Amino acid sequence: MNYSTHHPLGWIEEQLDILHKQDLRRRLLTRAGAQSVQINLDGAELINFGSNDYLGLAADPRLTAAVAAMLHEYGWGSGASPLVTGHAELHRRLEQLLAEFEGTEAALVFTCGFAANTGTIGALVGVGDVVFTDRKNHASLIDGCRISRADVRTYPHADWQMLDRLLSKTSNYRRRLIVTDTLFSMDGDLAPLAELADLAKRHQAMLLVDEAHATGVFGRQGRGVAEYLGLEDSIHARVGTLSKALGCIGGFVAGSRSLIEWLINRARSYIFSTAAPAVTAAAAIAALDIVQNEPERRQELLARAAKLRRQLTDQQWNIGTSASQIIPMVIGQPSRAVALSAALRERGFFVPAIRPPAVPDGESCLRISLTCTHTDEMIAQLLEVLESYKNDYRSPTDIKSVPGRG
Repeated sequence: MNYSTHHPLGWIEEQLDILHKQDLRRRLLTRAGAQSVQINLDGAELINFGSNDYLGLAADPRLTAAVAAMLHEYGWGSGASPLVTGHAELHRRLEQLLAEFEGTEAALVFTCGFAANTGTIGALVGVGDVVFTDRKNHASLIDGCRISRADVRTYPHADWQMLDRLLSKTSNYRRRLIVTDTLFSMDGDLAPLAELADLAKRHQAMLLVDEAHATGVFGRQGRGVAEYLGLEDSIHARVGTLSKALGCIGGFVAGSRSLIEWLINRARSYIFSTAAPAVTAAAAIAALDIVQNEPERRQELLARAAKLRRQLTDQQWNIGTSASQIIPMVIGQPSRAVALSAALRERGFFVPAIRPPAVPDGESCLRISLTCTHTDEMIAQLLEVLESYKNDYRSPTDIKSVPGRG
């Protein structure tokens, strides 16, 4: 719809045109059928390197069977917030299993990971408090900090020494909270969690970590980076998601019983949202069982990711400091990232272009998201095609995606 310049929304068309000229305007793609390693987007059959379905569970028949088995009994809609009539037996069972899985006293399920982060941060800090956030944290963490009404201090990516200096200047605040992703969703690198845990202890700060992209993937039991690094006892609040490696929907927080009781009473995104359909919990319970009983999925995924990172480096693509199944190919400018993504799509591969504000200016990239269902043949085909484009699209050597970049 075209608005006149005098219409209250007339500015939108102008701003959309600016985004278009900057190669920053997004559009929705329509998927036909299930989320899978082979996907139909806008009528094109593509090998999918854009999904966060790391363990290949989104279309697993065991999850759909779990939903079908409970659908008649529970129906679909929850009808109310959890504190009214929305908290079903299936929700309660999932929370018990999540607490057992995470090795914590309790857990609480939210409608999504975004709600889990914003609600938890807002419940832990407010006016008179200060919260510290990594510059490359997920938007849900950043927005949670902003809406908490606490003072916000942003430190350069993974720069724990700067964080130490910032913490040293905030002894006058009532509460201090450090929030970080454990596995950063665009760079694919890991937070300096040991250093952050030490800082939290020394400065008597709370530490909240978001394991969204690590849950189900890292750690001997699949609990995430905190388990992988042996630091679970140093974390005060662990946020995870059910929507990525577990192939479901929803977010959760795991921690002490008192923390969970406090969130039930103070997390606004929990209190004032209608509960997710109970049958989604049935799918998550089935997925959690697979994560625990089929460790080979994450083992094979991480081994394959390590090999792919070496191969891309050998082709001289700039993959920054990726240490996971998320592998960025840093291109630089949005127009070049969009062009390479389009070229790959013409060759049968979906590898999304990531542009500001999802990444900083100058760090537009193609984000390869590897899953355990990608075959060696699929990866070899992608590498063969990328080899033919590397001289045209590799980023200049001075463009790096590294910790501490301002």
